[in-house]
Amino acid sequence: MLIAFSVAPSGTGDSVSEAVADAVRVVRESGLPNHTDAMFTTIEGEWDECMDVVRRACEAVGRHGARVSLVLKADIRPGRTGELTGKVERLEAALERGQ
Repeated sequence: MLIAFSVAPSGTGDSVSEAVADAVRVVRESGLPNHTDAMFTTIEGEWDECMDVVRRACEAVGRHGARVSLVLKADIRPGRTGELTGKVERLEAALERGQ
């Protein structure tokens, strides 16, 4: 499965970069394939391991304030791996064919 999620503390001021850095650190230390962009972090793995990483990322952010906001989107496709990059590769190939 792929899980794209965004987690941040609420009510802690203008910048949440330190809290988000703590969450991304949890993701990177998990060993799961991952990608972080300006809006979301996406991880790939089995249900339980992905949800554990999301839970621990929320806990890391929670240390920065009393309230945590989580946005999560999942693509659940049993038996598929390598989709973190595979989806993008198929998109780029389609764009190339269209030129």
